[in-house]
Formats: sequence, C-alpha cells, structure tokens
Amino acid sequence: MFPRKLRYAMVGGGRDAFIGAVHRKAIALDGQVDLVAGALSSSAEKARASGRDLFLADDRNHGDWQRLLGDELQRAPDERIDFVSIVTPNHLHFPVAQAFVDAGFHVVCDKPLVHTREQADALVAAVARQGTVFGVTYNYTGYPMVRQAREMVRAGALGEIRKVVVEYNQGWLATRLEDGGNKQAAWRSDPARSGAAGAMGDIGSHAENLVASVTGLEIESLCADLSALVPGRALDDDAGVLLRFRGGARGVLVASQISTGLENDLRLRVSGTLGTLEWRQERPSQLTHLPHDGPKRILTRGAPWLCEAAQRASRLPSGHPEGFIEAFANVYAGVAADIRARLAGGTADPLAADYPRVEEGARGVRFIERTLASATSELKWTAW
Repeated sequence: MFPRKLRYAMVGGGRDAFIGAVHRKAIALDGQVDLVAGALSSSAEKARASGRDLFLADDRNHGDWQRLLGDELQRAPDERIDFVSIVTPNHLHFPVAQAFVDAGFHVVCDKPLVHTREQADALVAAVARQGTVFGVTYNYTGYPMVRQAREMVRAGALGEIRKVVVEYNQGWLATRLEDGGNKQAAWRSDPARSGAAGAMGDIGSHAENLVASVTGLEIESLCADLSALVPGRALDDDAGVLLRFRGGARGVLVASQISTGLENDLRLRVSGTLGTLEWRQERPSQLTHLPHDGPKRILTRGAPWLCEAAQRASRLPSGHPEGFIEAFANVYAGVAADIRARLAGGTADPLAADYPRVEEGARGVRFIERTLASATSELKWTAW
C-alpha cells in the first residue's frame, strides 16, 4: 500500500457548476485522496473565488489551467499532484488533457472525451507514450449491479447475446432552458462548447458505454435518426439508433432530453439464448434476471451471492441505499488503485483497478461521429 493519501487538482467545477461538486464528493468518499490545487473556472476571478470556497491554499489556487500546470511542474516531485480531474465543458477536455498527459501527469476526464476522433486518437497515443493512467468518468459503470450484469454476461448466464435495448430519457431540455440563463443548458446546446452532438454526446455516449461495458459487443454498423425537436435549437435533443453488432446481435439505443416529465431514466435490457437481464438507473440496487427455464429473479445490491466485482463496488450493507455518487466514487477508486500500484512499483489487481480508460473514451467519440454521419446520410446503414 502506498503510504500516503493521493493528491489531485481539479480543472473546472467551480461556483454554479453541477458535475464538479459531484466529482469532489465522490473522490472524498473513501478518504484516500485530497484536493490540493485547482483552476476551477474559465474566469480567473471566479476560479480563485471558487478555490477559496474549497479552502485551497493561495499558492495552489490558480486563475487558469496553464498556471496550474506550470506551478505543479515547478514543485518537487513529493509535493506535486498525483492526478488532475477535468470537469470543464467539452471543448476544453482535449487541450487540458493533452497538456497534462504530455507533462507526465495521470488524468481523469469527464465524458464525452473530446470533440473529434483525431483528438481522441492523439490522446490514446499520448497516454501509451507516457505510460500514464487515464480514466474517463462513465460513472454508470461504477454501479455494483451493472458490474454484476457484466460478470453474468461474461460467465455465459445469458448464452449467446441476441438483442440489446438501451434507453436514456430525460425531460429537462423540453423547453429552451438555454435562453433563461441556465449555465448547464447553455453550454450543452452550444456547438462551439458541446461539440457537434447534443443529447447524443451528453447522454447517448453513456448509453453506448453501458452497452459495451456490460455485453462486450462491438458495433458493426448503425442507422441513426438525430433531431432537434425544440424549435431553434442547434444541436440534437432526441435520437434513436439501430445497431448491428459483430456476431449477429441487434440493438436499439434511445437518447432523449425532451421526454417531458422524465428525470434520469437510463435503462438497459440484454437478451440472449438463455435469458434476459434488466437494469434501471433510477432503481440501481436491483438487477432483474429472467432465465428461459426458471422463474424471474431480482438480485439486490450487497447480497452475499453476488460476484466479487459487485461486492467490491458496495460500501453499505444490503438494504441501505447507494447511488449516483457512490458509482462515481467506484470509478475514482479504480483510478486511485491503479495510480497507487504504479507509485509502489507494482501492478494493480484488475478487480481493484476497474474503471473506464482512455480507449473507451475514444470509442465513445467514434460512436458519436458515426451516429452524426448516419443521421445526415441517405444510406440506411453506416459502417463502423
């Protein structure tokens, strides 16, 4: 065990941000990592005010990420951060991540990873060249029952996978919230900051990653319909995608942010020759197993008969609610385990270092690009 807490810096996530606070709470949950530095906003004044809110030392509370990086490089190795967490709007992911990786720092970045496949490939190459840890916060992979589903599929409990249906439905953008001063809606609906995709990039990327993580299936081709159903909106707010996987399985992916009244309704159904698994994010502690030759079973988080991956991802006894922040914390725990093992000169236990990596982020970027290409094509199917 590496004999100290890890140290991290955060870029973005200051005052009025949503996801930065979620990341900080998740990182703090296990008491193994401390926030010691930051550049918490694109506004220097707001960045420093946000740092003071979090009691950062003045000499590590920076007005921009370039000063943060320069200061860390000047510090002695035993004072530097161990990793940086990037929770900015999407357009800043690439320059910040690239700079920190090139400087030899470990990185955790929110999704979608970057704007283009070329940027994603550059990051993958940089991480390989530097040998650094790079995690991508597809946080839904951190839920214990998602990991239980993954292990059941790997163990053959469903037989040969035939059909996958994943839906991510929200209603918060059913009106032009971006016109009313809502910061989260404003940058997500702006192509310059969000990228070329709206709902597909924001939540469709989660849906794709959930399918890939649980099933291991690889997309062969897809047929996408992306729409901006709220008048005047520049980016898609509703999407439907038909999927064909290598080996013959078929899939359907829905990503909608204009499903009025729905909150965070992410759900997955995987069907094979021997049965079906169903999971919903709004009831995350339950995984429904429907075998073809027996009664329906509802598996619950924390039960002693779950697989080791699911057991390790649980912090509380069964019946005590765990959820969104704990799932984020599991991703960060995997990153921290990998970093600690490397600092100690070893290799992490794969079950401990269980987190989405830069390659998965790059695949997600390609998925977004291929759905955009399909949606604007006159061809029925677009090859992967």
